[in-house]
Amino acid sequence: MNQITEELVLESLKQIIDPDLRKDIVTLGFVRDVEIKGNDVSFRIVLTTPACPVKEQMEQQAREIVGGLAGVENVKVTMDAEVPQGRGIANNVAIPGVKNIIAVSSGKGGVGKSTVAVNLAVALAQQGARVGIMDADVYGPNIPLMLGTGYDQPEVVNGQLKPIEAHGVKMISMAVLVPPDKPMILRGPMLHGVIRQFLTDVNWGELDYLIVDMPPGTGDVQLSLAQLVPVQGAVLVTTPQEVSLSDVRRAVKMFEQVNVPVLGVIENMSYFIAPDTGNRYEIFGKGGGEKLAGEYGLNFLGQVPMGLEVRESGDKGVPVVISTPDSQQADAFRTVAEEVARHVSIEAMKPELVVISRAG
Repeated sequence: MNQITEELVLESLKQIIDPDLRKDIVTLGFVRDVEIKGNDVSFRIVLTTPACPVKEQMEQQAREIVGGLAGVENVKVTMDAEVPQGRGIANNVAIPGVKNIIAVSSGKGGVGKSTVAVNLAVALAQQGARVGIMDADVYGPNIPLMLGTGYDQPEVVNGQLKPIEAHGVKMISMAVLVPPDKPMILRGPMLHGVIRQFLTDVNWGELDYLIVDMPPGTGDVQLSLAQLVPVQGAVLVTTPQEVSLSDVRRAVKMFEQVNVPVLGVIENMSYFIAPDTGNRYEIFGKGGGEKLAGEYGLNFLGQVPMGLEVRESGDKGVPVVISTPDSQQADAFRTVAEEVARHVSIEAMKPELVVISRAG
């Protein structure tokens, strides 16, 4: 009679290799709570993000491998996720409870950066992650409009601002602190103070990801954010046209100078599919974002097509991943969210991978 042991189960699961971290899931510590009752085996696989694109494939593989062991009749696999804490950069102080800060930036305005930030945040929340979004575009704060929260001011609890919640995402914005008809006239030191307040005087609670919607360009807000907190990585939004790409090149160099890793490039407004004919039109050119990523050795995180759904959902305050979940745009945003989460995990696990490789 074959005896099923925990050691046998773990050894068999070493066949499953994480495609990004390039180590088996047992060595990485992903397999937990192995329990054997007679001929029944159960265990958890704890991934580094709930938005893992290979989650279902890994679950199926684990069930088949363990189910193929002699004597095993039933296999229960529970898929879970614990987003790793981002690495500290320089001497910046982390925000209590916030694991990873992701800056969404662009070289110029008009490329749909805020739309990308909002749908990225909501898509991650839909996957089960705890997400916040900080509207750092202090001159043109429109995240409250896109999330449909209006301009009600946040509560103050124990001396801290309580973020406003919408669609499973916590949000703070200058737009909810200043009347909507008042112009934003702020100089460098004042901007630094606003960003500091959003980071330290807001009770974000426990977050896996804090998405920061940056103002366009390479100015004071970007520098303040890099100086104040450890940013896990930046996501750069562009359109395919050359004028947008040239500005993004400056943003790449700026993030290099402040030691913030660029997680990758998202090409927004990549093409348009005519709803009546199904014809595809590259209105702003073709392949610019992917070419830029290749030029600097960056990850290309995906293309998001144009569509009325995106504009209408933003105006109504219901992001497209919720309002029209079956649309091409929503599908593209979900894919982008998975890619961003993937590369955040890779960045966060880098020190651990060095230790593992040295031990091996």
